[in-house]
Amino acid sequence: MKIAVLAPVAWRTPPRHYGPWEQVSSNIAEGLVAEGWDVTLFATSDSITSGKLDAVIEKGYEEDRAQDAKVVECLHISNLVEKASEFDIIHNNFDFLPLTYSKLIKTPMITTIHGFSSSKIIPVYQKYNDSSYYVSISNSDRSPLLDYAATIYNGIKVNDFDYNELPEDYLLYFGRIHHHKGTAEAIQIAKGAGKKLLIAGLIQDEGYFSHHVKPFLGDQVVYIGEAGPEKRNQLMRNALALLHPINFDEPFGLSVAEAMLCGTPVIAFNRGSMPELIVDNRTGFLVNNVGEAIDMIPLIQKINRHDCRAWSVEQFSQEKMAREYIALYRSILD
Repeated sequence: MKIAVLAPVAWRTPPRHYGPWEQVSSNIAEGLVAEGWDVTLFATSDSITSGKLDAVIEKGYEEDRAQDAKVVECLHISNLVEKASEFDIIHNNFDFLPLTYSKLIKTPMITTIHGFSSSKIIPVYQKYNDSSYYVSISNSDRSPLLDYAATIYNGIKVNDFDYNELPEDYLLYFGRIHHHKGTAEAIQIAKGAGKKLLIAGLIQDEGYFSHHVKPFLGDQVVYIGEAGPEKRNQLMRNALALLHPINFDEPFGLSVAEAMLCGTPVIAFNRGSMPELIVDNRTGFLVNNVGEAIDMIPLIQKINRHDCRAWSVEQFSQEKMAREYIALYRSILD
């Protein structure tokens, strides 16, 4: 069976730093290859895969801003669609745009919905409800207007994250710098608890960074920039806890699952998929506001870091994700 995995082309697959959809696309492709499947990854030409790579775009449009994003997307998607007959399954990780080609080809298309940027895009998904197959990445991120073939949690390469029983005495914020992700709230939590906070991530909102983050930087709150895979592993494994005080209903949280793989508990606002990712009082704490988060800091020592690792391996491994997608492919083709 031949599988085409369509990745986004904002960043390289897998990304050097930021690029969650590209990271999951890579994990899917690599997981399928490890299971012995014939996989072609459609991504940028600088992407890395142990399967086959098919590319017409040299670099992601976020890494080469001279490109027009829409032109790049059209060239990239049409490249796969024109080769659709060569594959048994197309696994779309590119949001809704490839769906507009789906009735023009015979190859079944599975779309992993990595979140809804706006409710305005749902009519496109609705149009192809009966002719495509939708996968949600958490039960919380399902639209009542759509039909779903499965919920499959994002899978992570377990061996990329080292378990650490003896962390250092700092809190970690890992994610894009934006109101949605709660960078300012993480700072308030750390200051209220009297703990050092390391902030790592892409500055997505310069105004937010200037007003809500930069004025508080110093010895206690340190911004270290973006962190690639090696630095990410080091930061997470040595952290006392990951702070994830989100201000939106997050479909999934890769950094949450990654931190727990290192044995690091997570303190998160109880929104979106967080109750599915975190076992309250066992792998971290689900709280409702900054004050409650501060109250949990002294209780971190009661969390068994081995339990965090075991839970994340059990629920969010690349192998588990790959097996669940393979079962879905087979059910569709049968």
